[in-house]
Amino acid sequence: MTHYQTIVPSQLARTLTTHTLHLKTWLAVSLLTLTALLGGIGGTVAARWLTPATTASAPPPPTPAADRPAATETLPVTGLSPVVKATLPAVVNISTTKATRGQLDPGLGLPFFPDIFGPLPQPRRANSLGSGVVVSPDGYLLTNHHVVDGASDIKVTFADGRSLKAKLVGTDPKTDIAVLKVDEKNLPAIPLGDSNQLEVGDFVLAIGNPFDLGQTVTFGIVSALGRGNLGIETYEDFIQTDAAINPGNSGGALVNLQGKLIGINTAIIARGAQGNQGIGFAVPINMARLVMEQLISKGRVVRGYLGVTLQDLNEALAKQFGVTGNRGVVITDVAADSPASRAGLQPGDVILEFNGQPVRDLRTLRLTVAQTPPGTTVQLRILRNKTPRDITAKLDELPEDQPLGALPGGGEDDRPNAPAGSALPGVTVGELSPAVRSRLNLKSGVLVRAVQPGSAAAEAGLQRDDIILQVNQQPVSSVAAFDAAVRQSQGEVLLRIFRGGAKLFLVVPRDRN
Repeated sequence: MTHYQTIVPSQLARTLTTHTLHLKTWLAVSLLTLTALLGGIGGTVAARWLTPATTASAPPPPTPAADRPAATETLPVTGLSPVVKATLPAVVNISTTKATRGQLDPGLGLPFFPDIFGPLPQPRRANSLGSGVVVSPDGYLLTNHHVVDGASDIKVTFADGRSLKAKLVGTDPKTDIAVLKVDEKNLPAIPLGDSNQLEVGDFVLAIGNPFDLGQTVTFGIVSALGRGNLGIETYEDFIQTDAAINPGNSGGALVNLQGKLIGINTAIIARGAQGNQGIGFAVPINMARLVMEQLISKGRVVRGYLGVTLQDLNEALAKQFGVTGNRGVVITDVAADSPASRAGLQPGDVILEFNGQPVRDLRTLRLTVAQTPPGTTVQLRILRNKTPRDITAKLDELPEDQPLGALPGGGEDDRPNAPAGSALPGVTVGELSPAVRSRLNLKSGVLVRAVQPGSAAAEAGLQRDDIILQVNQQPVSSVAAFDAAVRQSQGEVLLRIFRGGAKLFLVVPRDRN
């Protein structure tokens, strides 16, 4: 996954090749004629496509094929220029200047000035380029956080050549959204659409400034919705499109055929290539709007906080927790003095619904909680010990990030002669010393000293230096307690483990049968 953090200036240009534009235009016109998607912006054009029936008389006889003009000659439109003309003036080039540290030449380049002090630091200025979108006539713009991150000076250039100095209102690295402001009125602006109304297959236009070529418009469809787990941002709910997005489009506009902004272009996949491969991503405008409104009103983004660590369910975990259907996430840990702990949520609870909406996976629940204002009382439908329950919780504000990092000492046992063994085939476990338990703040657990390669435990994901906290949701504090719990298991063993500062569940078969 590639983030393009430098992009380009602006001049009117169209990159659709003749044959591709002709085919896509024909498809677009066919659909637009049926549904009048252009609305107010394309109303005058749509009127040219449709001719109302004047009488109920019988239709005229068909014209012989030889006498009919070619289909390309009968189409009354030449493309999507009405949409482009309405939106392109609001897409700007963003150029930034960043101060960096350099060095003066030894001796300052003077033969009579000796290099007494060695190389001396001097400020340097690095320039980068990006795109942005005017979203209000009074001068507010949306762009990507990575376009303006660390900038000391920001300048925006419009399609007509005007350049204005911009002020950074605020940024949100977790969604890669930033808001700028220019002191100008009556600017061309793109109205905000509703990204929740998008469907896969909808036509879209991407407008930006790739490769420093100037303003460029490309055409495609919505290829997928709700893309996540890409490792780009903390909160991911991307629109995927095949409209060509290249280095230089970051912060540009993704618009629908009504001329409304439905996304902010952010990233592309470029595996070993420098340009578009037909897979680009945009932040949905509904997410960007929420971020923008808070940055303007508060100067920061406030998010809801439940206080749980979650894990997606695979087939084996769903079976262990009694979950049917493709839904639900399991709680692996509950933060102390959090809304979740006050509401009585526990590790091993499976969240099935949030405020009446089914929970599909960890990513969507995390995003939903974050977008719910602090102080909101929410209803949770959970499964505990395979029994449904309803829980009420009042969300707090998400605290500042506290990176876990590598916990000191890991889970290694500092007693070389500590007893070791295991009733779980392919696994050797040992005792945890009091010092390790205190350092990791663990009340129970045994250390995994070895996992035999190719064993059922290895294939299930158990690793050396994992700490097993529970067997079948019962705490184990010694090797003897672990072995006893495993021997009581039938077929599979549900383990709750501690790894790298996080807790998770694994299902390990006792044997391959």
